[in-house]
Amino acid sequence: MEAFILTTAIFMHLSKKSSIVVSLYMVQSLAVSVFLFGAAASGVSIILGLVACFMFVIKVIVAPYFFRKLIERHQLIFSASTYLSEPLTLVALAALAAFPHSQLFRPLAILSKENADALFLAVASMLISIFLIINRKGILSQMIGVLSLENSLVSFAFLAGLEETPALQLGIIFDISIWLVIATIFASMIYEKFGSFDVTTLMRNLKED
Repeated sequence: MEAFILTTAIFMHLSKKSSIVVSLYMVQSLAVSVFLFGAAASGVSIILGLVACFMFVIKVIVAPYFFRKLIERHQLIFSASTYLSEPLTLVALAALAAFPHSQLFRPLAILSKENADALFLAVASMLISIFLIINRKGILSQMIGVLSLENSLVSFAFLAGLEETPALQLGIIFDISIWLVIATIFASMIYEKFGSFDVTTLMRNLKED
């Protein structure tokens, strides 16, 4: 699963169409939800199954719906450009994918020796999701980068065996749903004001104002 999450995060960088980026996030979230539901079905926790169901509804259905409505409303066919060129972006992605396998992150294997390799992949997914937030100029891609980072954190915590109460897990999902509504409304207001989701354009307009 971690390899799949990492792959979707990488393709988010390479995709040029906003709709494909949204679809990649939806598939990534579906993989996390199915993984948690499978763990719950195997007897880990019944409440974990409930959390997985809520996660499926919010991340796989609601979030992509909000993003697609945003794309249709403002005709965001293509994603915004990146600060780094495509070759440099590929180099950065390769470095970020390899970095967690260095000696610096070896102590993480103590958390779960059985899932050590998966933990390193989860860390790589986190770094690549953070890089998506930093490298993309578009607000939509940055929002998806934040949610992709959260998926990586969820999978890392589960694989590492870190204890999280059901109340905390449900609270995080509730926070994501509220953040999603506020972020999409705020993004629409920005577009109506400046006519763009490109951060560089927005900053230039702010300076002119």
